[in-house]
Amino acid sequence: MAGIISPSMPVFIIENRAHGNRSYVTMNEGLGKVLRMGAFGPEVIEHLKWMEGTLYPVLKGAIEHAVARGEEPDVKNMIAQALHMGDELHNRNKAGSSLFLRAIAPHMVETCKDSAKLAEVLRFLDKTDHFFLNLAMAAGKASLDAAAGVEGSSMATVMARNGTEFGLQVSGLGDRWFTCQAALPEVLLFPGFTREDTNRDIGDSAIMETYGVGGFALAAAPAIVQFIGGTPKDAVNYTMEMYEITTGENSMFSIPALNFRGTPTGIDVLKVVETGITPVLDTGAAHKEPGLGQVGAGIVRMPMEAFVKAAEAFADRYLGD
Repeated sequence: MAGIISPSMPVFIIENRAHGNRSYVTMNEGLGKVLRMGAFGPEVIEHLKWMEGTLYPVLKGAIEHAVARGEEPDVKNMIAQALHMGDELHNRNKAGSSLFLRAIAPHMVETCKDSAKLAEVLRFLDKTDHFFLNLAMAAGKASLDAAAGVEGSSMATVMARNGTEFGLQVSGLGDRWFTCQAALPEVLLFPGFTREDTNRDIGDSAIMETYGVGGFALAAAPAIVQFIGGTPKDAVNYTMEMYEITTGENSMFSIPALNFRGTPTGIDVLKVVETGITPVLDTGAAHKEPGLGQVGAGIVRMPMEAFVKAAEAFADRYLGD
């Protein structure tokens, strides 16, 4: 969302072993008044210091222990399992976070000798349902980076928003960004906030939909409508619509409610323009005033303008006159 990475901030390293590339991501702070939602009061800094001084060392020791034993967490496999357990991996990560905790907890117990710190970390991970989101985002980024630079490919490899602009990159068009004004999300607001408080769409988490989960896998997560609004039928309809604008289906990431059909994967910018269907995201929304944090969560469509620009550039390069 609105967070930053400072030189002293601990990050996860995700490795795409099939292609040899890596991605990096901060640890999830939780919801509400947190740095990634634009909050920056004393309590935010205090929490970040706790993450640096307590959470990070405990997790670092546990992950290194797991790697040494050949038991490092397999994030891609966890994503696949979580889709079968009611997550869509953007705004619902209860299953993914539980799977991560289940995998890493024995190594934490074996390596952390301070029982008080261990208890703090376990309680934090237990209550932070979105903790797995950051790991899944980095997995998506590592996968999509491997798909970049394919000559003649019209597949989007990056989508991102910064609260002012929306931008995307296309595999066959190099590092060029295609941008336009960011959308205004339709969100289910937290108590005390109004629609006028909502900032324009913001965050790197659109990598999840670019990866073929999140809003593209809403059919796997009927319970999420309690958080983002709508009905379980709406969730199915969103997923079915996304098959119209993607290049294929991911057999690794299947949806039980659709007879284990693979998630719609690989956004084709040409199909987006041809059909008039834009990618749907389920997203958190930040307050438009700095420092106030998250105001709600809901659905947002990525703006067509950027896809038109990308399709025109693709046509100029590959299709001629």
